[in-house]
Amino acid sequence: MRIGELATRTGVSVRALRYYEEQHLLASERSPSGQRRYPDSAVDRVQLIQQLYAAGLPSKSIADLLPCVVNGEATPELIDRLSAERDRIESRIGDLVSTRDRLGTVIAAATANWRTGQHCRLQ
Repeated sequence: MRIGELATRTGVSVRALRYYEEQHLLASERSPSGQRRYPDSAVDRVQLIQQLYAAGLPSKSIADLLPCVVNGEATPELIDRLSAERDRIESRIGDLVSTRDRLGTVIAAATANWRTGQHCRLQ
């Protein structure tokens, strides 16, 4: 598929796809006219890249872990780095859950204030 179709199928801009290639996260073949062509598997790869970026991984870490994902190549160092990233994400999830719960408390107090006219009191 051409770059525009990959962009449409993944919801990622053409510019981002070109950046992924520059960072060696994604590869394409060139047609005789020089157009990029991607295999169907590129859709899953781009979605994985997007998830890893959303989780806060830098492109260097993503590039290092892709061989493990694609063909099972791993080293003890890579496993340690991936474990550290997972732990960092897990910690962030805990922080987000705590923030969400605190916001729920604020919303409940504000709703009570709006209905009763009493001050918002957090417990």
